[in-house]
Amino acid sequence: MSELKDVPINGADRVPLIIDLPAGSSDYFEIIGKSLTVTLQSGLVTLQPGQDIGSHNTENYEELIVVLKGHGEVETDGFGRRKITKGQIAYNPPQTQHNVYNVGSGILRYIYIVANTAKAM
Repeated sequence: MSELKDVPINGADRVPLIIDLPAGSSDYFEIIGKSLTVTLQSGLVTLQPGQDIGSHNTENYEELIVVLKGHGEVETDGFGRRKITKGQIAYNPPQTQHNVYNVGSGILRYIYIVANTAKAM
């Protein structure tokens, strides 16, 4: 059971949380947003075979991708497309143009975690 509903959020106050991930395969679920953390944001992404997330830039964020299920490829400027699969992670530093592709026959499910480096202590 998620404890998120029971937690009061007051400005910059931050408290430890336990949040349930959805059991289904919805395309996107925001796990942690700006209102709950100092610099972290995260989400659960599900891509169907042949889908990609769309090329985007990390800007002032660094990003960690944790693959939970499936087979994909991470494309980053200057490094091309690299294979990634369940149990692996990918790291994208700030100012990195990248995309994630599902190249498998089943769903690709991963969690991304980003932190704003401009707000780093």
